Amino acid sequence: MSTNINLNKAKTAKNDEFYTQLTDVSKELMHYKKHFKDKIVLCNCDDPTWSAFWKYFHLNFEALGLKKLISTHYNKTEPTYKMEYTGGDDNDIEVGIKTPLEGNGDFRNKECLDILDETDIVVTNPPFSLFREYVAILMEHEKKFIIWGNNNGITYKAFFPLLKDNQVWLGYIANQTCMFRLSDEYTKWDEKITEQMNDGHKYGKCPAISVFTNLDIQKRHEKIILWKNYSPEEYPKYDNYDAIEVSKIADLPVDYDGVMGVPITYLGKHNPDQFEILNCSVYSDADKFGCQPLYINGKKVYARILIRKKVGA
Repeated sequence: MSTNINLNKAKTAKNDEFYTQLTDVSKELMHYKKHFKDKIVLCNCDDPTWSAFWKYFHLNFEALGLKKLISTHYNKTEPTYKMEYTGGDDNDIEVGIKTPLEGNGDFRNKECLDILDETDIVVTNPPFSLFREYVAILMEHEKKFIIWGNNNGITYKAFFPLLKDNQVWLGYIANQTCMFRLSDEYTKWDEKITEQMNDGHKYGKCPAISVFTNLDIQKRHEKIILWKNYSPEEYPKYDNYDAIEVSKIADLPVDYDGVMGVPITYLGKHNPDQFEILNCSVYSDADKFGCQPLYINGKKVYARILIRKKVGA
């Protein structure tokens, strides 16, 4: 399967129905077991009849020590429902208490926000086009979360400061290509971007997918191994910013204490005890963070995260 989904096209058309597969859900959530004990988990962008998030937590309810699992989902035109599960028959994912909602299940509706306030941890793949708004609500309601998103979100003016200030970080799935099940509506745009699978559904590849969380995980405390020495010839300075270019994370110099520009993919390896995030340059919208796009010998450099080694690290 070689086709990539055009997420910008999806954003423009507000078609956000990219359904995460159970393999990706399991691969990520296996690292968070200690966080789930005695907690109420909410999947608020998930139809429990097929959601991989609902299935994962339902099947592992007792093993994780959950207190309650809640799922709500969105219907464009009709009222929908919430499903609650408190244990008893983990292997039958259809077991749960079904309660009608007054509205269509939009996570911004008051009844859905009231459900949000009852829960401890939110785990889902929110609509890509509403990523900023979705995260803002989670932060406003002071919720712990594990959510899937596209790396474009890293450079959003409303989101990057959360990464900079260590309020949010990347999970184990970081800058990866993930296979998502697509809705029928998506296939109407361009059949070339979809693939037929054995289960009869359409699937497509989404590049640059990361998990974003504010739950502490072992990964963010693993130090990046530094071994290369700095030299002016190998690490050019930017024309318009007092920092050096480090185009590969593996080439971070061991003996340089100044500011360095690194690719956005660095955030998948960031250790807050080792490096400090200072700023972000963006390829367009030059003043978004008060940092102009970076240039080397007059040539614009793609988006960079500006970092500095912490004293004593």
